[in-house]
Amino acid sequence: MVDKISPSVEAALADVRDGATVLVGGFGGSGVPEELIDALIAQGAKDLTIVNNNAGNGEVGIAALFKAGRVRKLICSYPRQVDSHHFQEAFRAGKVELELVPQGTLSERMRAAGAGIGAFYTPTAYGTDLAKRKETRVIDGKGQVLEYPLHGDVALVKAERGDRWGNLVYRKSARNYGPTMASAAKVTIAQVYEIVELGGLDPESIVTPGIFVTRVVKVPRKDRNWTPAGSVTRGISGRAAA
Repeated sequence: MVDKISPSVEAALADVRDGATVLVGGFGGSGVPEELIDALIAQGAKDLTIVNNNAGNGEVGIAALFKAGRVRKLICSYPRQVDSHHFQEAFRAGKVELELVPQGTLSERMRAAGAGIGAFYTPTAYGTDLAKRKETRVIDGKGQVLEYPLHGDVALVKAERGDRWGNLVYRKSARNYGPTMASAAKVTIAQVYEIVELGGLDPESIVTPGIFVTRVVKVPRKDRNWTPAGSVTRGISGRAAA
């Protein structure tokens, strides 16, 4: 019987190795698998390559990984944001390597990994510093940059509901990078707020099919302090409860 439900976040993260490439879902404060990140910190894996939209802010999520000194390299599109001080301190000290990738290209590189695409051309970043040392060509009169798939050893995603086969549905903008990351990793671990019986998810609403998911773990829903945009302070970020 296929049963991908993990008894705890600790069990779900137990085999993440040092030096792993970890794809972490989330866009700003929406869809960040904070419980899985906390478990990864407690598990102790180090020298990680983290792939995320940004570098985290405050004291939670990706920022907590930098604070704990577990990150060797960050691949992201937006490393500087309000209160990303843990990343900035590590980067300025030479402790973290940074690879900047335009946001759409970042997502497409992971989608290509999940789809088995060997490489693709995109006009994004052509003629800029980001295209230096990359293969380029002109296609239909437009400059293009060759980009390669971005694979992960592990993907950590947050969904709203799942079943024991690993099928996932998301809540609104919490969906963001989750589906592409789930398809691009060797092992995908999903935290959910609710586990339903087989057949309890509308097939038309399933975004990530269970074939892409290795483990599902239920976490308690937490109340979030929310502050209006523009009023972010150190350690506290305005975020929706998605």
